[in-house]
Amino acid sequence: MPSGGSPLIVGFGGTSRSESTSDRALRLALSAAEHQGAAVKAFFGPDLAFPMYQPHQIPEDPRALQFVNALRQADGIIIASPGYHGAISGLIKNAIDYVELLRDDTRPYFEGRAVGCIACAAGWQASASTLASLRSVVHALRGWPTPVGVMLNSTISSFAADGTCADAKLDAQLSCVARQVLFFSEYEAECRTRIVDNSVDKHQVRRASAASPDACGSLSTVGEGITQ
Repeated sequence: MPSGGSPLIVGFGGTSRSESTSDRALRLALSAAEHQGAAVKAFFGPDLAFPMYQPHQIPEDPRALQFVNALRQADGIIIASPGYHGAISGLIKNAIDYVELLRDDTRPYFEGRAVGCIACAAGWQASASTLASLRSVVHALRGWPTPVGVMLNSTISSFAADGTCADAKLDAQLSCVARQVLFFSEYEAECRTRIVDNSVDKHQVRRASAASPDACGSLSTVGEGITQ
C-alpha cells in the first residue's frame, strides 16, 4: 500500500477516442473507489499506445515502463475494455501483454490482487463475450476477477453530456465493482501481515497461506506467462 495507508487501485482501459463509453465507465469506477477510501491511478486509451509487445526485446518505452511499475505497486486493478468483434481490443490486450514484465516479481503478474472487469460493446452479445474473455485473461495472470463484472451496451445512452452516469443501475454496478476490489485488497493486506504462530487456529493459517505467493508453488510450475 502507498505510504499514506490507502490501498492503491490502478485502472486502465478506454480507446484512442477520449470520452468513449469504456473511458467513462472506468472513470466512474475509479471515482467510486476513491470515494470509498482508495488512492487511484488511471491509464486511459492514449496513455496505453505502447509499441507492440515483443517477448524477446527489453521494453524501453517510458510510458510502458511507468504503466508496469504502477501495476507492480497496485493493491487492486480495474480494467475497462471495449469489445472489438466480440473480444478485448488490441490496445487493451497489448497493454496486458506488458504484464509479462512482472513475471519474476515477488507477486508475479496479478498475484494476490482483485481485478474488476468492465466490457463495453455495441450490443449485449459482444459485451458478454468480451467480459468473459477479460475474466479468463485475469485468471491466467493469477488475478481474482471480482464476483461482479459490468457490461455496457454502447448503443444505449448511459451517460449525460458531462460524463455523469444517467443509469442508476449501471452506476450501482460500477460502484459495486470498486467496492469489491477495495474490500479484497484490504483483506489480502491483512492476511499478508498477520503473524502466524502456534496459537493461531488452522483456519487462520489456511487464510494467511492462501495469500502468500509461495502457496501457489513456483512460477515455473504454475505460470501462465508468455513463452520466451
